[in-house]
Amino acid sequence: MSVTVPLLLGFDFGGVEGAVRAATGWTGLTLIFVYSFLITFVLPLPGEVVLCPAGYVCSEAAHLGLGLSGAPLVLLVIVVSATGKALGSVVALHLGYNASHSGVVVRTLRRFGYQPMEWSRSTLVDLVKQYGYYGMAMALSVPFFPDTISVYAFSVIDKDYRRFAAAAFAGGVGRLVVTIALFEGVVILA
Repeated sequence: MSVTVPLLLGFDFGGVEGAVRAATGWTGLTLIFVYSFLITFVLPLPGEVVLCPAGYVCSEAAHLGLGLSGAPLVLLVIVVSATGKALGSVVALHLGYNASHSGVVVRTLRRFGYQPMEWSRSTLVDLVKQYGYYGMAMALSVPFFPDTISVYAFSVIDKDYRRFAAAAFAGGVGRLVVTIALFEGVVILA
């Protein structure tokens, strides 16, 4: 399953996803980190693709190698990907929080009939109050749901970089673990 998303200026990001699927060696591990970093705040691509070089999700993918196999390789990919997502979430937090509190952005949205601060407070504040950063981590643990939506939704509320990054890291780990569990369940049932 390949996802091709035309974005800014018609650029096709399907090639980026393909490069991650075929990632090998230390360069491939670096590519997984960069990809995970970017999908958190700018690329609307599936985060689960990083499991391909570890032998999950994709049957046609190259094997990452690095002298590791099985659980140690999967664990390394999960930690590298989650770390990329944590750092990417800090960038998204900075961008989202500043944009949502920018006078120019708020005034422009109000001209079009939107009340961004009121909306975020009325809907997201309740969610954050009820579930806090655990809610963000759980939202990021949902396989095949874009990270950018959850990250930017939570970025308008709070500006605690450490907790935000920790929730993104936990959500990144959770998503890949859930994906592996789903994949293993499908393989067992097949």
